[in-house]
Amino acid sequence: MKKSNLDGTSINIYRKRIIPDECILLKNDTILEATDEFIITKWETLKPRRDFHHGYSCYYLKEGYKVSKFYREDHSLLYWYCDIVNYQYQESENALIVTDLLADVVIYPDGYIKVLDVNELAVALEKNLCPLPLITQALLQLDKLLNILYDDKFESLTKRIDKWIDN
Repeated sequence: MKKSNLDGTSINIYRKRIIPDECILLKNDTILEATDEFIITKWETLKPRRDFHHGYSCYYLKEGYKVSKFYREDHSLLYWYCDIVNYQYQESENALIVTDLLADVVIYPDGYIKVLDVNELAVALEKNLCPLPLITQALLQLDKLLNILYDDKFESLTKRIDKWIDN
């Protein structure tokens, strides 16, 4: 992760997954803007992929979402991808740990909305991979995000990213 100034400090961002259990430094990400409410990054995939190549993400630190704009290698828009997440800041390591809370929402260019991986919440609960309060939090955040989408207010979450792309 390239360093950036966040309230006078530099920070590393890690992506932590519950399924599979992993924690990875997002070393190819560049922080474009950071406040105590959000962090915007520009990134390339960690490993080459056929379906997408690069994108931008906005970490909404108080809402528990990560909204990303995924592009193909030819720079055409693939889709918007929204992760339901939990944030933990580790001051001693100056690291932001972004835990993927499994449920995701994809918004395609034609406006079609698809909710993904809700079943993984049940698996995580059943196998005791995630405590009940965190699963409850994930479901509440998913509900809030879906209401933003259904109320046609998604632009309120995408405008921070689009500002960087339009420049």
